[in-house]
Amino acid sequence: MIERQSEVAVEGFTAAVGERFTSFDPAGGAVIGTYPVHSAAEVGAAVRRARAAQASWADAGFDERRRVLTAWRSALLRRRAELEDLVHAENGKSRADATIEVIVAVQHIDWAAKHARKVLGPRRVASGPFMVNQAAWLEYRPLGVIGILGPWDFPVFGPVGTAAYALAGGNTVVLKHSEYTPGIGEWLAESFGRVAGDDRLFQTVTGADATGEALCRSGVDKISFTGSLPTARKVLAACAETLTPVLVDAGASDALLVDADADLAAAADAAVWGAMSNAGQVCISVERAYVHERVYEAFVDKVVAIAGNLKAGAGQPIGPITMPEQVEVVRQHIADAVERGGRALVGGLDGIGERYIQPTVLVDVPEDALVVQAETFGPVLVVTEVADMDEALAKTNATGFGLGGAVFARARGMDIARRMRSGMTSVNSVVAYAGVPALPYGGVGNSGFGRIHGPDGLREWTAAKAITRQRFSSPVRTTTFTRRPLDNRLLAALARVLYGRG
Repeated sequence: MIERQSEVAVEGFTAAVGERFTSFDPAGGAVIGTYPVHSAAEVGAAVRRARAAQASWADAGFDERRRVLTAWRSALLRRRAELEDLVHAENGKSRADATIEVIVAVQHIDWAAKHARKVLGPRRVASGPFMVNQAAWLEYRPLGVIGILGPWDFPVFGPVGTAAYALAGGNTVVLKHSEYTPGIGEWLAESFGRVAGDDRLFQTVTGADATGEALCRSGVDKISFTGSLPTARKVLAACAETLTPVLVDAGASDALLVDADADLAAAADAAVWGAMSNAGQVCISVERAYVHERVYEAFVDKVVAIAGNLKAGAGQPIGPITMPEQVEVVRQHIADAVERGGRALVGGLDGIGERYIQPTVLVDVPEDALVVQAETFGPVLVVTEVADMDEALAKTNATGFGLGGAVFARARGMDIARRMRSGMTSVNSVVAYAGVPALPYGGVGNSGFGRIHGPDGLREWTAAKAITRQRFSSPVRTTTFTRRPLDNRLLAALARVLYGRG
């Protein structure tokens, strides 16, 4: 599923080397660690170990799982500096951004642990007038073993957003993290196993495309995938062979809309941070800004002033490009925009280096340009003038993607947000929804399907179980061949009374 790696270790990225591969610091090329390329047999063995442990983990109950997850939450905070250093080294993001990622991940572990019983536990439901003789219950049973194909852009928050919720529901987990961040995956699994006292509950396997394919075909009960749209299609094809269900987070080209009455200073600050943080390597990055014509020039001036003072480089707010081949993708998108008449007010082609890309702000870019229609995944912001928010929404909703988005407006912010075709939208902020554990996270259209986080994220890794118990025999016979004409007349009469009017 993951693009084929070179057979030789090349400085600056993770490459397969025989039966092992090497993880590099994307900022300077230093070796972070070497890891095994796990075979299909080894992946299958990990899944079998997870399955052997799953029944007892499910039987442990909500209280015990809450205790273990809470201990894991606290352990991550105690070892926060260690984890942040690893994220900085292996992913390349700044330590400040790594701090935010770890703390938000801890918050989600806490929420999943504390709410699993309320969301998933058995509860009585109304039987309805025709089944009054039946008592009815609903509960959510764990699926079993959950496979995670983890992302490198948020290497802690990404897999934890699935793993914590799956574990809280009584599942076990096998994580195949990105080959660019395997050490972070191993760290997470080790830290959980240490507090749980069982290293089978949360395991990692390492490798590239073949290892990911093996996990899809290993007999896991569901796959969680985060990555590009082309790779998502390959994952779905592999999982279709065994009818393994898949949750897909396939990226986006998220937009920020600025209405005429918006707080322009706040909107400009949010647009630049949303586009440039983590070097734009976030699936919910702001890639496009559509701005009302009455405030367009003032907004652009503010964006240029902020972005012009930002730098990418060692010790700078913007870190390196984690995946080296992404540099060429960003170069292609900027070049295509310029060829179509776009202008770089900040950065541009001259700002693209071997490991770092300087912040780039583009204007006058046509809507059919690659930088608009595809996911750029770099520190690039396209700003476009629109006549009104109806035009902004039409352009926002036209790409086929629909993950996140943002709206800056005073009077109509909520109305505009509801009309945006996306799974999530923030009003007068960016990506705030990701930090609210009770809210579901996921997209529509080409951005994927399924939800992590919140009650939906807990239910995602379970199967609804319906149970009825007869309390007394019904005087009206229904589910029997001894049913009489009188029974049908009584049922029809009751239906007319209950549903025949209006």
